[in-house]
Amino acid sequence: MNRTTPLILAVALFMENMDSTVIATSLPAIATDIGTSPIALKLALTAYLVSLAIFIPISAWMADRFGAKLVFRVAIGVFMLGSVACAVSGSLGEFVLARFLQGMGGSMMTPVARLVLVRTTEKSGLVSAMATLTIPALIGPLIGPPVGGFITTFFAWHWIFLINIPIGAIGIWLSGRFLPEIPPEPTRPLDVTGFFLSAIAASGIVFGLSVVSLPALPPVVGVVTIGIGVISALLYVRHARGRDYPLLQLKLFSNPVFRTAIAGGSLFRIGVGATPFLLPLLFQLGFGLTPFQSGMITFATAAGALTMKFVAPRILRTVGFRTVLLVASGCSACLIAANGFFTAETPYLLILSVLFLAGFLRSMFFTSTNALVFADIEPAQSGQATAISAAAQQITVALGVAVGGGALELWSVFTGQAIGGAGFTFAFLVIAVITALPMLLFVRLAPDAGKAISGHGGPRPTAEEPQQL
Repeated sequence: MNRTTPLILAVALFMENMDSTVIATSLPAIATDIGTSPIALKLALTAYLVSLAIFIPISAWMADRFGAKLVFRVAIGVFMLGSVACAVSGSLGEFVLARFLQGMGGSMMTPVARLVLVRTTEKSGLVSAMATLTIPALIGPLIGPPVGGFITTFFAWHWIFLINIPIGAIGIWLSGRFLPEIPPEPTRPLDVTGFFLSAIAASGIVFGLSVVSLPALPPVVGVVTIGIGVISALLYVRHARGRDYPLLQLKLFSNPVFRTAIAGGSLFRIGVGATPFLLPLLFQLGFGLTPFQSGMITFATAAGALTMKFVAPRILRTVGFRTVLLVASGCSACLIAANGFFTAETPYLLILSVLFLAGFLRSMFFTSTNALVFADIEPAQSGQATAISAAAQQITVALGVAVGGGALELWSVFTGQAIGGAGFTFAFLVIAVITALPMLLFVRLAPDAGKAISGHGGPRPTAEEPQQL
């Protein structure tokens, strides 16, 4: 494996993952400037998520048809165009359309980057490569809010988007210069009906969940949209069963390792996806901290994620996927529950320690499941596996935010109390239970599942063949 490949891909993904959260603390300033309200402007956040949901399923077909490297570079360019459009937007409509354009680029960057990695990396080196690629997805959402607040306070909100231009240009140049050429794969005609059904299904569910968790529109709109999405998903399943080459090949779920990795990873993301939403609220509403102070505390999670990168291959080689995923999901659930008992008097050193360990385990889990998805998949199926995995991740992260917000609202409705310490305790306990559920799936994995990737049970590396870290 070319050691520069995951680093180049990670730079682009860092830009995307940070940008998706960096505007959160800047919404009031942007809303004032373009003449709208912060609540209405949350439609821009939803537009980005909907765009991802629509175009992720087609990413595998695009990469096979035109070549993964070319699609990845074009995706960065589209993301840059969307960034410029956001910076020059003068109305709510323009800003929402610009964020949708950004999402089109982002929808190709993440799954295609993972596909490039899978097709250019031997299975024995996939864990190390995935560890590098996982870090941006964990760090970006954590540093996005404080960076957005800093830029908006000391410069102007436009620079939140314009800063993507030099980063994107460097990414296009580096990927063109150093990424290996990946020729197009033989492709069947595009499953147009499948594309429209999957687009309505994924975007309907994501949009509906976003409306429920971010009340920019009446909640009934979100409920109806979720219903439309679910119906479309069922119609797609029926459609896919009747075609030899559907857009997303659901027959991959007949593979027990792939099925467990997707299902277990999705449950875990529902729980963990709520944490970045709840923690800043706890620190700011419960502790009275500023957004910047809150962001500096939650950054401990990113430090834990970075540490994981250096030890993940050795841990997986020693104990295997099954043990790692069981321990990571169980311990992560306990640490999430611990968040619910933080108070303003809790020593910051203890909070930082809990968040550091949570970041380490969370990153270990994501690295493991992202690699396990491809453990028993044939190379020709890697594009399909990537698209299905990316679509599942997008939907479950949105569901996590909705579950976290819903738990807070549920507590407030049933107790008649304003959202406070007890409400946060209840919400964290709810998502802790969800985070622990994947253990019921992973306990059924064979002890040597994914051994071709983890090396567990295989020969130990010799002095002449050091482990990849």
